[in-house]
Amino acid sequence: MKKWPVWILLMASGTAGAQSFDFGGGPVASGYTKVTPETLYDSTRGYGFLPGTPITGLFAVRKRNDFVTAAAPFYFSVNLPEGNYDVELLLGDEKGASQTTVKVENRRLMLEDIRTPNRKLVRKKMTVNVRTPNLPNGGKVILKPREKAYRHWDGQLTFEFSGELPKVAALKIRPNKKAVTVFLTGNSTVVDQPYEPFAAWGQMIPRFFEPGKIAVANHAESGESLTSFLASKRWEKVLGLVRPGDYVFIEFAHNDQKQKDLRPFVEYAGLLKRYIQDVRAKGGNPVLVTSMHRRKFDAAGHIENTLGDFPEAMRKTAGEEHVPLIDLNAMSKQLWEALGPEVSLKAFVHYPPGVLPGRPDGIQDNIHFSNYGAYLLAQCVVKGIREVVPELARNLVSDVQAIDPTRPMLPEQFHLAASPLVDPSRPDGN
Repeated sequence: MKKWPVWILLMASGTAGAQSFDFGGGPVASGYTKVTPETLYDSTRGYGFLPGTPITGLFAVRKRNDFVTAAAPFYFSVNLPEGNYDVELLLGDEKGASQTTVKVENRRLMLEDIRTPNRKLVRKKMTVNVRTPNLPNGGKVILKPREKAYRHWDGQLTFEFSGELPKVAALKIRPNKKAVTVFLTGNSTVVDQPYEPFAAWGQMIPRFFEPGKIAVANHAESGESLTSFLASKRWEKVLGLVRPGDYVFIEFAHNDQKQKDLRPFVEYAGLLKRYIQDVRAKGGNPVLVTSMHRRKFDAAGHIENTLGDFPEAMRKTAGEEHVPLIDLNAMSKQLWEALGPEVSLKAFVHYPPGVLPGRPDGIQDNIHFSNYGAYLLAQCVVKGIREVVPELARNLVSDVQAIDPTRPMLPEQFHLAASPLVDPSRPDGN
């Protein structure tokens, strides 16, 4: 009989409705579903590996403990109803070392650089959100054509395992009905960007919350404004899910400022107040987040304001409505100026000609972020949470140092396993 650690045996008797998977080619643990490298996803089975990366199933010691690994990032997907879920992973093996980063759905960062030494297995937990476009009244969110292929609208929970040497031995999923949900609303600077080399702070921030207590539901989408977020029924979707005690982060401006009939202190502020009132009517907690600066330096090396009065209008609205404000606009100015005109290029999507496939002319994008830039901005949002949302701050992980935007981590200090999905097409919005 296969010998499993005690905690694995206990997990097998877990909660009703939980799904448990035992990876590898060896004997299956009691209460688990065996997943071999040949188990490809199909909708009838409801789980399996996604095609693309060859997966190897290995034994650790005397064929007692097995796991799967691959030489490149690989994906495992499970059909799940909409909701929040706790996930427990067994990583590593009893013979060699491992190094694993875990993302879910559209590259949403959950576990960062988990390393196990020889003969060591570790259990790691995370809390994830699964959603569909379905509305309570029977309608649907009006998705853009490209969104129909996105992994966060498909009724599945998709895991991306990457890193220098990812090793996955077991996986358990169970519903979490008690977690507080943090809803994110906004545009391309917040959304879970589906493809490298683009990223946004919303897909980095789940990594900073304690599992079991907080689930992040990122409903932001590229190109959206306060007005279009309403028209596409995205706001209706969020409000249909908000429960008392949940948080709703609201960050819009980049696309709103392009609307000629939307004055910052009048219509824009009026829409913000409507969003605030809607959240409060559901018993939720609204949090306003000012939009970060675009990368535009003057001759003296200072950031120029390209957002007009929109950040100030949000600050004023927060004061009038007594809503917590995370001033990402102010912190991003400090951040970009601290990095300077040259180093800050690394925080945005800048590639010279001939480097990125599909873009022979290169990319010079001063609005959308690299993984590095998105991570820095997420750290700034965490700083803001600690300063103005103390109840939520109690649920932040303790293993990350607070950022000083005037002295940020440099590019050479940042290492995050890249995802294999690449599309150099620029996201909507500017």
